[in-house]
Amino acid sequence: QVQLVESGGGLVQAGGSLRLSCTASGRTSRRYAMGWFRQAPGKEREFVASISWGGGSTAYADSVKGRFTISRDSAKNTAYLRMNSLKPEDTAVYYCAMGGYSGGPTAREYDYWGQGTQVTVSS
Repeated sequence: QVQLVESGGGLVQAGGSLRLSCTASGRTSRRYAMGWFRQAPGKEREFVASISWGGGSTAYADSVKGRFTISRDSAKNTAYLRMNSLKPEDTAVYYCAMGGYSGGPTAREYDYWGQGTQVTVSS
């Protein structure tokens, strides 16, 4: 079993930055891809970014390209999401996910999910 714990969420003004972290524990494997999804009130969960197991391939939703950067430290079983130039529409609960090898936007490709961390961007 694998547990994922997110941290780093909070309240920030528009234009500000945050860095989310997701640490895996339990029966972890450095072969897993990791991803970030988000869900705003009244909306479906949506893909934000992913990184392959080796870190050589990343993918981003169009809405965050150029503003968000995903990275990972496999030795620490941790993935990061650096979020710059935040907008009010980025407000959501952000979820970390782990599974597969390549990453990508399909939620069912991920086997493990964290509990989420709230990000609120004020205008």
